[in-house]
Amino acid sequence: MNFFANYLKNHPNTLFLAPMEEVTDAPFRKICKSLGADILTSEFVSSEALIRDVQKSFDKMAFDETERPFGIQIFGYDENSLVKAAQVAEKQQPDFIDINWGCPVKKVVAKGAGSAILKDIPKMVACTKAVVNAVKLPVSVKTRLGWDMNDKPIVSAAEQLQDIGIQAITIHGRTRSQIYSGVADWTLIEKVKSNPRMTIPVIGNGDISSGEKAVIFKNRYGVDALMIGRAAIGNPWIFKEIKCAFEKVDYYSPVLEERINILLQHLKDSVQINGEKKACLEIRKHYAGYFKGISNFKKVRLELMKTTAVVEIEDILRQIDY
Repeated sequence: MNFFANYLKNHPNTLFLAPMEEVTDAPFRKICKSLGADILTSEFVSSEALIRDVQKSFDKMAFDETERPFGIQIFGYDENSLVKAAQVAEKQQPDFIDINWGCPVKKVVAKGAGSAILKDIPKMVACTKAVVNAVKLPVSVKTRLGWDMNDKPIVSAAEQLQDIGIQAITIHGRTRSQIYSGVADWTLIEKVKSNPRMTIPVIGNGDISSGEKAVIFKNRYGVDALMIGRAAIGNPWIFKEIKCAFEKVDYYSPVLEERINILLQHLKDSVQINGEKKACLEIRKHYAGYFKGISNFKKVRLELMKTTAVVEIEDILRQIDY
């Protein structure tokens, strides 16, 4: 039985937290899970680094039982490396393996990995098939519409990937050339979903920044589930907001005290894994989101950006009037 289809059948309006490098580590995933994220995935793991036994890559695969359903996402450009990496990941006993065929970052694309594969669909299919055949776990794929606005083969590519055995596909509604600019094109995601030959779950991703948008996108384009990415950075409450929208109950933005408490919990959990200095540096990317809409926060943020000590961050935050 299809793992994803079975889960979605029993969990309406499922929300995925998108894998994001240096964002979706265990502390952040834990918070998102508590606020309504249903299915979590690791930060993406380099297949080449994994088979070289790079410890950082193994650290990325670590997860807690409370995070299930949980997937490990791998990326790479070489079929043999991807197969070996998938087999290593499988030993960690996640619920599924996800292949990243969508990352637009230059250093990834330059190696032929991520969304670079969209220029060579036959290789994309061959590499994916090799992984599917090499592991017993369900395999899913995350990708984009195509390489650029003149080359968007996602409808055909999705069908081919389904035919070689993947159990779900997540589609970000942009091309690689767009990176994250412009507006996500959900009409092509809809075409994948409405293809009469498609039977596996299709998960939509891109520009879901509110509960209202989530409901509109899911109903209008008919996808089986939604994946939330950048909108969750510094705003893990978006999962709660979306769940409230689907359930048609009122949603109230968190008050400042709750924002501070969640951020500090996020920071302290990160210290346990990354050490104080790294945790304080990595939390910086979340400040703008955590305190969006708070008046006069700019000055506070400037102070926060200067320190790498947890006690100083606590002092600065506790001095905010609320």
